[in-house]
Amino acid sequence: MNARPNIVLVHGAWADGSCWSGVIERLQADGYHVTAPQFPLTALADDVARLRQVLDLQDGPAIVAGHSWAGQVMTALGADTANVAGLVYIAAFALDQGESLGALLSRGPVTPALAHLVTDTRGFSWLSEDDFVHHFAAHVDPVQARVMYAVQQPLAASTFADVMGVPAWKTLPSWYLVATDDEAIPPAAERQFAQRMGATTVEIPSSHLPMVSHPGDLAQLIETAAEAVPATS
Repeated sequence: MNARPNIVLVHGAWADGSCWSGVIERLQADGYHVTAPQFPLTALADDVARLRQVLDLQDGPAIVAGHSWAGQVMTALGADTANVAGLVYIAAFALDQGESLGALLSRGPVTPALAHLVTDTRGFSWLSEDDFVHHFAAHVDPVQARVMYAVQQPLAASTFADVMGVPAWKTLPSWYLVATDDEAIPPAAERQFAQRMGATTVEIPSSHLPMVSHPGDLAQLIETAAEAVPATS
């Protein structure tokens, strides 16, 4: 078993595990064991099941870091958080018990990144190219942003109605990165999530994809979380 926690990275909607590449390189260079699997985005329960599957494979506790939609997935672990030492939210949703994503999003105007969301005949939601490149990935090189748009994984629209149970952040130490130029989740909402969680919070001038535009900052935050939890042997 490693003396330091493992790192499990959870991608959000309209992305895949490769979005963590720059963060993974830095964490691996510093000696961390990192896993960044693909998540189906077909239902909240499906994504939670994938996360539990990956956690079961870890040799000891892990810091789980998640972006955007992945905050839902981490939070929905509830009180059953075996092999989880801490949670790192990256511009992510952090709902409380009884809340749903759809109800939360309906409280304010649609953000620029989600302005032209298209739901297909199978019930999956996709981002338009313009919204993806210019708002969702605003601080990412446009060439890279268009590649990310091309490989986006759609999110099942049914997930917006899922009601959160007991949140995992009630019992685990948490960290939160606020992206101050986010055009998908309002930065003010991110700050509110972090505050009510009692999370250790940092802010960086990034759009919604800081793992791509600021991988060094994210690796540093994740390592800070890893160093704060008790060592294993």
